[in-house]
Amino acid sequence: MRDFHSFGIDTCRRTAGRIKTTCPQCRETRRNKRDKSLSVNLDNGKFLCHHCGWKGYAPDETELRERRQKDEYRQRMHQLPSHFHRPVFDPTHLSLSEKTGHYLVLVRCLSESAIRYLQITEQEEFMPQSGEKENCICFNYFENGELVNTKFRSGQKHFKMVKDAELIPYNIDGILNTSECIVTEGELDAASFITIGRKDTVSVPSGANSNLAWLDRFIPTHFEDKKTVYIAVDEDSAGLKLREELVRRLGAERCRIVHFGPGCKDGNEHLVKYGADSLGICLAQAEEIPLEGVFTADDVSKELRALYENGMAGGAETGWPNFDKYCTLELQRLMIVSGRPGDGKSEWVDELVIRLCLRHEWKIAYFSPENMPIIYHHRKLIEKLTGLGFNPHIGMTEEFYEQSVRFLTDNVCHILPGDEDYSIDTILSKARGLVVRRGIRILVIDPLNRIDQRLPQGQTELQYLSSLLNSLSRFATHYHCLVILVAHPRKMNRNPVTGITPCVEMYDIFGSSDFYNKADFGIVVERDDKKGMVRIHIDKVKFKHLGSPGEATFVYNVINGRYSPCEESTGDNPGPANTQFDNKNWIN
Repeated sequence: MRDFHSFGIDTCRRTAGRIKTTCPQCRETRRNKRDKSLSVNLDNGKFLCHHCGWKGYAPDETELRERRQKDEYRQRMHQLPSHFHRPVFDPTHLSLSEKTGHYLVLVRCLSESAIRYLQITEQEEFMPQSGEKENCICFNYFENGELVNTKFRSGQKHFKMVKDAELIPYNIDGILNTSECIVTEGELDAASFITIGRKDTVSVPSGANSNLAWLDRFIPTHFEDKKTVYIAVDEDSAGLKLREELVRRLGAERCRIVHFGPGCKDGNEHLVKYGADSLGICLAQAEEIPLEGVFTADDVSKELRALYENGMAGGAETGWPNFDKYCTLELQRLMIVSGRPGDGKSEWVDELVIRLCLRHEWKIAYFSPENMPIIYHHRKLIEKLTGLGFNPHIGMTEEFYEQSVRFLTDNVCHILPGDEDYSIDTILSKARGLVVRRGIRILVIDPLNRIDQRLPQGQTELQYLSSLLNSLSRFATHYHCLVILVAHPRKMNRNPVTGITPCVEMYDIFGSSDFYNKADFGIVVERDDKKGMVRIHIDKVKFKHLGSPGEATFVYNVINGRYSPCEESTGDNPGPANTQFDNKNWIN
């Protein structure tokens, strides 16, 4: 039921349909106090008085509960982490000098009401670019009315933010509980839309940076309820990358792309050149994301031109030179990893994804029931991160431990459905949520045989596996992720003469040749105990610009779980070519 009672509305004991009743706002002032001027839609909660114009919306119990939960979540998330510094707001700086006021109002065309609303201030501040104090415009970042950060902008276009303060969206309070919002690339652009009356506008805090880690905690409280999100970022190459990531995180189905007039790359330039009414028209004409699954050459014209002019570029490197020689990685791809039981498939995948996270900021989600409890898995990851054993000693200091935990908190999460089934649909549903809320780029499913197989009636196991691989490929493509599936081979029998179990090939994976056919990358992990090394067989690289089949050899460190590149010698023992691990991209 909807809470009309809190508004003082008498619903005449009706619970559905449309009714007319007296208006609690104007009833006492009217001559005919029994006139039923208030129209109420009991189904959707909207009401309107045709006499005084009072209107509103009554939420139902589910919405009230979700709103309470959201408020509780906001309160929990609003607690300042210990490593963040929070500045103190000084209202005496609200009085702007004539020069600054002239710049904002006459040059940048911002309204005085927008300047007051955003509490833009002015002060002298030391700027590292010039090495001296400069007069700065101060864009103050508030949350729940409290100052969280400030961006200082000098007349020489030098910028800085408060040291060790949290990054949050500019004007984040302006989009709380609104049905729409506008996202811009800069504070002046946000102020431009606020000038035309759209207070539901935020700006990203760090410009055209596609790393949106700061967005994570605001997704459930400020963005999940949005029906429409207008993306109004700069229309240059960096802005296009930011737009792509915002659309990926916020959902293409509700995003609209704002384009600016000729000669204008952002909202403020359009406001200055064409005026407030014209900027409002840009918003009204914002285009929807093109229909999914239908493309023409014109839809990808910019990407096609870039490919024509620059050629095919290699993928992301891991920092293992012997592996990168044969294989570089790319998002929107499916990697399948196999190998004999006990040869270290999971250990190698763990180091692979940690490397990709550190070098390229690709956040990770695991579905890995065999790595339970989660703290055991975190222990292994911290050892790989630090190169140190997981216990208090000279190297693993308390500070180093806290830094490692913070890194894992920011970049790694685990999917464990709990009482729900472990079907591929459930796993991918959780992963979709992590793309939105956490910005994951890598999904690891380890291993395949821990996924619940629920074959529809009449479907064979081969058909099921083919459908599952298709689902993983579609997820990788649609959500711009690298999906890594660890799959066990069929039973491999030892050679009765030599006693050696043959090396696994991709076609040996239990169930279907589709594992080779549908993989973009096919990897086999082989541990050679006799020579004390691990061979990584790159059996398949689908696209030649990313690499070609080959073999990389490693020495495994049992203390910290790291893999060091090496070369095989002519004798029985490995001859390390580079056993000194390169730590420059790791925590230490």
